Amino acid sequence: MKGRIVFLDYLRVMACFMVIMVHSCEFFFIDGSEIGIRSMSDGFWVSVIDSAFRCSVPLFVMISGYLLVPVDTPVRKFFSRRLMRVVVPFVIWSVLYATLPYLWGDMSGDDVVASMLRLAYNFNDAAGHFWFVYMIIGVYLFMPVISPWIQKVSRRGQEFYLTLWGLSTLFPYIREACGDIYGECYWNEFNILWYFSGFMGYIVLANYVRRYVDWSVRRSLLTGGVLYVAGYIFTAMVWYGRIPMAATLQQLELSWRFCTPNVVMMSFGVFVIVQSLYRNARENVAVSCISRLSYGVYLMHILVLGAVYRLLEGMMPTLWTILCVGVLTFVVCVVIARMLEWLPRSRYLLG
Repeated sequence: MKGRIVFLDYLRVMACFMVIMVHSCEFFFIDGSEIGIRSMSDGFWVSVIDSAFRCSVPLFVMISGYLLVPVDTPVRKFFSRRLMRVVVPFVIWSVLYATLPYLWGDMSGDDVVASMLRLAYNFNDAAGHFWFVYMIIGVYLFMPVISPWIQKVSRRGQEFYLTLWGLSTLFPYIREACGDIYGECYWNEFNILWYFSGFMGYIVLANYVRRYVDWSVRRSLLTGGVLYVAGYIFTAMVWYGRIPMAATLQQLELSWRFCTPNVVMMSFGVFVIVQSLYRNARENVAVSCISRLSYGVYLMHILVLGAVYRLLEGMMPTLWTILCVGVLTFVVCVVIARMLEWLPRSRYLLG
């Protein structure tokens, strides 16, 4: 796809900010690997703010699907671009997360060694947000496989796939009620719709929007707004309602899972609204700049987030602390990324 697509810049900036806001909430409900909600008031504000931004990761995936699928370049060229854009900065920042905390006393020498060794097979504890990079690399690997089908499939064919994918997003809730479902057992974790599930559905959904969703602003605002609000209310109410009964973070975060129908509704709603509002907009220099830096901002933001929280901790009520920590972290990361961009070969740090 040639030419700059302005509305994707806006979506990328929004998704990046959303991710930082989500992580700003974690100080108020996570204690290590356990639930750490200090009061129901904290739980309420976390449910209100965090739930509103749960579509952050799906939006990033949909942007990739909109731009890259079907793959129309030689496979080797496609992967070499992804290597330089995604993998190299990811490796560099992984090493930084494994070593930098030692400088300010958050890690011992043994911790550094353990973190470096862990990088051979997974992200380390200081960089939990890097799960996303592993996921998106896996999606990239499958893009050339799915592209021939995308090019040839009819609208009905795509809708059939999306229907099965949509059904698979119900499985976290069915599994919560019933346990193993539709063929799952200890010797087979692949249920009947496993091959239609996961983030690949967002790739197909984005391509479907690109090809077939050309709605008026009025229809986009109405349909997208209803879907987002309905998905958001469900997401927030379920999360808040599970606080008294959840024994683990996994149980608490049931409605926050990215491949659930409520989050799909929110993601689709935001995508079509922003597409409609900014489809014919002129390029905004500031938005384009932040969009260009967004991957670098994402990679570094956890390092900045902790420092900002420690600076503001206890100064304001929970609501304002979350908002200020998120906004300040976003601004600081954008400034740092802009400064790093002036360095030679900055693409190795920022993508």
